[in-house]
Amino acid sequence: MTRPTTQPNQTPQPSKWTSPFSKGREGWCAQGTGQRPLGAWFLHFVEDFVEQRAELLHRSGISRYVRAKATASYPRLVKRVRTLAKQRILGWIVLSLLCTLIPAAAQISPGPLSRAHQSISGVTDCTTCHELSTGQPTFKCLDCHTEIAWRIRARKGLHAAYNIEAGSSQECVTCHSEHNGEDFALTKWDLKTFNHRQTGWGLDGKHTGLACSPCHSQERISKSERADIKIKDLNRTFLGVSPSCTTCHQDHHNGRLGANCLQCHNTIDWKALSIGNFDHSLTRYPLTGLHAQVACQQCHTPGSDKQGPDKQPRYAGIPFANCTDCHSDPHRGGFSQTCQSCHSTTGWAKIATAVLDRTLDHSKTNYPLLGKHAEVDCARCHAKGDFKKPLAFQKCSDCHKPDPHGGQFAQRPSGSECSSCHNVEGFKPSTFGLKQHAQIAYPLQGKHAALQCGQCHLPRGKDTLYKLKFQHCTDCHIDEHAGQFTAAPHFNRCENCHTLRRFLPSTFSLRRHNETPFGLSGGHVAVPCGDCHKPSANFIPKSAALYHWQNLDCTNCHADPHHARFQKVMRQPGPNGKPLECEACHAAVSWSEFSRFDHSRTGFPLNGAHATRKCGDCHRSPNSTVAATGTNFKAAPAKCQACHADVHAMQFAQAGVTPCDSCHDSTKWKPSRFDHEKQTVFVLQGAHSNVHCEACHTLTKTVNGKLVLFYRPTPKDCVECHRPDVRKRSVSQN
Repeated sequence: MTRPTTQPNQTPQPSKWTSPFSKGREGWCAQGTGQRPLGAWFLHFVEDFVEQRAELLHRSGISRYVRAKATASYPRLVKRVRTLAKQRILGWIVLSLLCTLIPAAAQISPGPLSRAHQSISGVTDCTTCHELSTGQPTFKCLDCHTEIAWRIRARKGLHAAYNIEAGSSQECVTCHSEHNGEDFALTKWDLKTFNHRQTGWGLDGKHTGLACSPCHSQERISKSERADIKIKDLNRTFLGVSPSCTTCHQDHHNGRLGANCLQCHNTIDWKALSIGNFDHSLTRYPLTGLHAQVACQQCHTPGSDKQGPDKQPRYAGIPFANCTDCHSDPHRGGFSQTCQSCHSTTGWAKIATAVLDRTLDHSKTNYPLLGKHAEVDCARCHAKGDFKKPLAFQKCSDCHKPDPHGGQFAQRPSGSECSSCHNVEGFKPSTFGLKQHAQIAYPLQGKHAALQCGQCHLPRGKDTLYKLKFQHCTDCHIDEHAGQFTAAPHFNRCENCHTLRRFLPSTFSLRRHNETPFGLSGGHVAVPCGDCHKPSANFIPKSAALYHWQNLDCTNCHADPHHARFQKVMRQPGPNGKPLECEACHAAVSWSEFSRFDHSRTGFPLNGAHATRKCGDCHRSPNSTVAATGTNFKAAPAKCQACHADVHAMQFAQAGVTPCDSCHDSTKWKPSRFDHEKQTVFVLQGAHSNVHCEACHTLTKTVNGKLVLFYRPTPKDCVECHRPDVRKRSVSQN
């Protein structure tokens, strides 16, 4: 990019297309040779043909070429045509020349090139800038101007601000127009109104008033940039100038602080420093440790001469070889070593013990540093750095104050001496172990021996208690039974049921349970404790197992399957004067044991075969899966036919009921107690008394699918039984 050589407002003025043949056919004919018919026709034809070709060229976008070449060729063309028109044969030759002369000229150049491009103004150099194409014109500006091309690709400089596509030259002709003559300026701009921020580096501060030339000059362009710039006079280009401050300004720090001057300076006032982002590690004195937190003005003071009337701080000539250049010696010359021998910039109180050990052997003093003492900062003991002042160290309490235990051990024989429980290897863990604990009033035994100290001596810092009450278990342990054993005779003595070895299982045995109002016997002996002593939500805030009941009735644990049908029986007093409850019928040995129930006291004594029957055979439950549940024992039937089927098929029914007891009893069904003399009209006498019932009662019928022997009617006359055929049958049967 070169600087403009013409006035800023100079712009090529387009002119209206005018044909060089616009004089008309009259002008040509007037200058003819007198052979008007042939000459007029020929000139008329040539004029029309040339005008048509010129118009086509004008429309094709190269009108400037047509104007330039046609105008220049017109006088010569007219002169030659006039001469050749005299001869008819040469007219056709001229016509052929005209068909090729003007188009060939139009394809060479539309106008003279500017002075900068004169080296490529030949006929054969068109393709240097143009590509052969029948469509839209295509340019190749960036093929030559590589210094502009790479800046566009890198998005750098002024041309990158125009968003030109990398490798494209189509946008170049928008600002740089060619073929307008040698003196036409390709670059046109107003330097007074030019926005320098478009180049990627805006002018601000004191840069805004500067002229272009102090910065855009040959000496400001680096050697690496000069090779890419085409223009020979580098004072006439705006390319190649780096925005770095040192391009124009001298680096007074000689590169020690880096190339970014703006980290401390600004373009408004060079001396007004902003050192918030300054990297001090680039100087000869990097800031480490606490030095990095020191304000700048504490070291960079104005100096003895106050640096002139403005009293600016010094940034050079400040001594820093020794610590004493800034710091006073708190030891007042007591050590010959340098400060760095013991201290560092991380903190004055943080002593480099490794270095200190090489310079000072504390083991040769009256108090060698052992264990954790070797890690203690010197100033913790030697206050204000005074190492010559004698220190008391016979007791731990000489340094370790106040007593962290608040005098709780002051009454011991050794008093509050820490070494009884601690050593220099560490305050924790304490050396007070089981052996020492066994020598006090509360030795640790059983599960207590496995406890951590903090589980009893709850950590509260200096308020931690070591003298604790221990007479009762509840001094440490929560009452798991919610106060159920606080009264006599227990008084919450946990040891009555538990041991130090474990809380569960309890030592409360069956023998001791039998000493309670509810002794365990029978089936109760095998029941686990938790089946009866279950957690109760009545205890607040935490539920606890219930051990005391106001009522020890069976129904307090067991559901009444009889639904209170035997309340009267259960209230009867037992041998101890208390109600019998369930034991009126059942025993603790087994629920199915009913030996205590006397069925004879009911309205249906059990005799004979009834005495061996199970209760459920008569007292049937509506729920067949649960025995006796919901059974109404008082609703059990007392009549035979309610339980037994009538095997006689209602032969002896009276009013629909068969009186079984008239022939049978509960002892056994057979033989029958039927009295044939009293209960019939046919008395059995003599040989009849030995005859089986079936010998006379032979009538059978099928009832409900069963064969039933019917006793009525039975013949009474002798002939009915003693006919010859009957007798013979009877004899044969006997």
